[in-house]
Amino acid sequence: MQQTTQTPYVDDAPVTTTGFSSVEFAENPEPRCACILLLDTSGSMQGEPIAQLTLGLRSFKDELAADPLASKRVEIAVVTFGDGAQLLADFADAGSFEPPALAAGGLTPMGAAIRDALGRLAARKESYRTNGIAYYRPWIFLITDGEPTDDYLAAAQEVRAGEERGAFSFYAVGVNNANMTKLAQIAPPKRPPVKLDGMRFRDLFVWLSKSMRTVSRSSVGDKVKLEPLGWTTTQT
Repeated sequence: MQQTTQTPYVDDAPVTTTGFSSVEFAENPEPRCACILLLDTSGSMQGEPIAQLTLGLRSFKDELAADPLASKRVEIAVVTFGDGAQLLADFADAGSFEPPALAAGGLTPMGAAIRDALGRLAARKESYRTNGIAYYRPWIFLITDGEPTDDYLAAAQEVRAGEERGAFSFYAVGVNNANMTKLAQIAPPKRPPVKLDGMRFRDLFVWLSKSMRTVSRSSVGDKVKLEPLGWTTTQT
């Protein structure tokens, strides 16, 4: 996973200022950095994995909310895939975000979840443009311990095309017995998937929160250096 730089920018479509038509943007006109968490909640995540994932998600919220600027600029949404693809938390700034309760069960409809996330992200970016809100390149962060149980190849093509044109940055993390070969078919070639070292979910989310804080403190157009991962293993 490439982690050396992150370029915040206004997306390929121009931002049109039409006045604030939304109360949330009127109250908080700061540039936004959207982050969609795509979380595997299939049956294989039962027990310690889902418990540690839940704790990590809470630490993610706490660290971002403690940063006055990041709490206004970073927006978080959570889409899970287990019993279908489900939106558990719609976009909210980090200060208002409430980590949802996670429960493991079902298969791994990863393809459906990715397509759902891409659609929601496109709609959110359109709302930014409509309301004259500048934004950084959004992040999509996928965490899974298995492999897709649905058709994922079309979703993979959309991920790679979107990453190539700069619409978002896509990160993929495998846990336990994740099929890293199939994850590599989904993740962009320039940012291949990485393997989580054991159950170090909290370390992963601490890194993610620091990265989001770093991006949110930059100016649109800046390049920023992110910290080394530190929570991965070379095992595949």
